[in-house]
Amino acid sequence: MPADLAVIGLGPYGLPLAQAAVAAGIPTIGYATGPEAGSLSPAELRRMRSTGFRLSTDPAQLGRVRTAVICAPTPRGADGELDLGQVEAAARTLAERLRPHTTVILESPVLPGTTEDLLRPILERGSGLRAGRDFHLAYSPSRTDPGSRDHTPAPRVIGGFTPACTESAAAFYGRLTDKVVRARGLREAEAVRLLETNFRHVNIALVNEMAVVCHELGVDLWDVIRCAETKPFGFQAFRPGPGVGGHGVPQDLTGHASRGLRMVELAQQVNERMPHYVVQRAAALLNEHGKSARGARVLLLGVTYKADLADQQGAPAHEIAVRLMELGASVSYHDPHIPAWHVLDRPVPRADSLYEAAAAADLTLLLQPHRTYDLQGLSVKAQLLLDTRGATPTGAAHRL
Repeated sequence: MPADLAVIGLGPYGLPLAQAAVAAGIPTIGYATGPEAGSLSPAELRRMRSTGFRLSTDPAQLGRVRTAVICAPTPRGADGELDLGQVEAAARTLAERLRPHTTVILESPVLPGTTEDLLRPILERGSGLRAGRDFHLAYSPSRTDPGSRDHTPAPRVIGGFTPACTESAAAFYGRLTDKVVRARGLREAEAVRLLETNFRHVNIALVNEMAVVCHELGVDLWDVIRCAETKPFGFQAFRPGPGVGGHGVPQDLTGHASRGLRMVELAQQVNERMPHYVVQRAAALLNEHGKSARGARVLLLGVTYKADLADQQGAPAHEIAVRLMELGASVSYHDPHIPAWHVLDRPVPRADSLYEAAAAADLTLLLQPHRTYDLQGLSVKAQLLLDTRGATPTGAAHRL
């Protein structure tokens, strides 16, 4: 059966879109741009196949759909800029098979201007077709909340190269969600993603700085947040942590505009210092209890970037482990989602029995409070527990 939709890139953006599409009854082809397709478990793949999904490695299949959505990842490169290599490769592959009247949508995180200035020329050169005349071109920022139990489809923002492009993309997303919001154009839709991502990082940076200052002042920040979030207007609660991971890369627009986003630059600096601060707190706690970091047995709990996920993209656990090893600590870990973990090209010992390992460790660092963890029991068993997420009962552990 011919597919209505091709999702190009099956990582953190493409896979949720493919799952939502087949759930809505849209026959869908999944075309991987890298090894991220492995995130589909055999059971998930069987369920999706039973409702109209199929994986394909044949680029010719991309020319047989009405809608093609590029969801390739755009990680931060060595220069700090977004790496658009997989987006460009996906666009070239699609361009060679692009047919008239196809709707092409980009969902990958990009800076304003990318869809028009980078993607459109690749598609037009490779296909001989013109955007806005022969095919529709639009941008929609991906909106996924990994690990969330709320499966209600989020409203989708659409910005097209032309008004007709916007309407064509809106018609597609209208099959997935009850609310479609039309932006004025491509750049406005791209800037929505920029604002949403930077909003998260700036607010996490604020509470991370508050965590450091409140600790110095002897103030319980977690109680401050609990009280502040009762305000029904003008406040949204964010919580501190050992760092910020995930696939949403903050961008301060340096080199892309005459004036960068200074607030975002400062937020990045604050958040990037948090792993170092966690290790400082860990060493200080050990000293307070008559132990040195050198030779101390330190157990890291939860080494993913978000609780209840197997995704380690940007997780602060890696830098924390490196810094502890540099201090001479003996590091082990426990994570129900990560069967093996390497740091500095060396395997990190994995604890089989969580509570026995916590009892044996000089210090236990809770980095992600996975649902499977009995935090009350853990706080009783651990010799010394530093909770970086405020997840343990009040008074049961030292908090960040």
